[in-house]
Amino acid sequence: MTVLFLFTALFVLMFIGVPIAISLGLAGSLAIMLFSQDSVRSLAIKLFETSEHYTLLAIPFFLLAGAFMTTGGVARRLIDFANACIGHVRGGLAIAAVLACVLFAALSGSSPATVAAVGSIAIAGMVRSGYPTAFGAGIICNAGTLGILIPPSIVMVVYAAATETSVGKLFMAGVVPGLMLGLILMIVIYIVAVKRNLPALPRATFSEWLSAARNAIWGLLLILIILGGIYSGMFTPTEAAAVAAVYSAFIALFVYRDMSWREAPKVLLESARLSIMLMFIIANAMLFAHVLTTEQLPQQITAWVIEAGLTPVTFLLVVNVVLLVAGAFMEPSAIILILAPILFPIATRLGIDPVHLGIIMVINLEIGLVTPPVGLNLFVTSAVTGMPLVDTVRAALPWLLVLLLFLILVTYVPWIALVLPEMLGM
Repeated sequence: MTVLFLFTALFVLMFIGVPIAISLGLAGSLAIMLFSQDSVRSLAIKLFETSEHYTLLAIPFFLLAGAFMTTGGVARRLIDFANACIGHVRGGLAIAAVLACVLFAALSGSSPATVAAVGSIAIAGMVRSGYPTAFGAGIICNAGTLGILIPPSIVMVVYAAATETSVGKLFMAGVVPGLMLGLILMIVIYIVAVKRNLPALPRATFSEWLSAARNAIWGLLLILIILGGIYSGMFTPTEAAAVAAVYSAFIALFVYRDMSWREAPKVLLESARLSIMLMFIIANAMLFAHVLTTEQLPQQITAWVIEAGLTPVTFLLVVNVVLLVAGAFMEPSAIILILAPILFPIATRLGIDPVHLGIIMVINLEIGLVTPPVGLNLFVTSAVTGMPLVDTVRAALPWLLVLLLFLILVTYVPWIALVLPEMLGM
């Protein structure tokens, strides 16, 4: 009865336009007050416990690092470097934009930030060179999803907090799938570019390539600092986020000097606003998940799945369908916190690796970011290009098929996600 009321209240509140965070919190609070034996004081305690999660402390730091990188011109230098590397290939500007998304994703941890930073520069450059606006918009909208697959990833941090999985292992597990998806997108772009005779840039000379690499080196070094520091044991993922924030501020203010001291408070306030908004969603989602756990819903569903005789293959198929539907309507962090406690014990009983499950969930949520009606990357791309939202959706859909095929591949070939953590002995 409690669970039925909980989900009914959630969907009714969302249907009438109540923000997702407040819907989650209200549904959980009402369920506790009306049906649970817990006292109302447990609401405040559970909300406060969110702030005590050490792992979640990485989120504001990664958001701050991404804000300094976006404002400080790192994205522009990464795009110039990518153009110097592969801009001469047929469709090279679009391929370079995907490469820039791969590089920037390894800095920001956020898909919308990747779309905003790379898209605002790359799409305009493609249009000036003769590419259709819709072509560039569709590519960036989908390639920007790499922001939550290639480490560091804010969504992976949330999954780790919800399931007590190693953040470092999740980060390493995202490297191969992220690079593979970027490469697949590049190959598809090249095939389309050859068929449509899209333009290519003149081949960069060695001195031009060296100059672009020298300008981008400070941004590229941050990738080595974050991943190298975590793997070598120099610092935890949370400490890596703090190092990234300080480093990105340093290069924006003192090395590149694209940002003045007067702009710094604005960047701090914007990243603080995003952090508060995301942490408020997470706090309310954890309250909602607490009610589910108290009512032993995960245990009941696990028992039902085992009794029904579902195999790992059929279970993962159901997981993908559920996540794809949820991703079209809800924010990724909320989905993780609601569904991970339910899916995690079932996956464990069926012998599915928790890290593999985490990567599957992240890829599903990537697709949700480009799926109407609530796909955030669609809105960011629309704002960056000035295209109507309907046209942006139409431009993104063909590339979405690539993501769906990639999801099937990673779901049923666990090696792709687990090979690097196993090689590193994690």
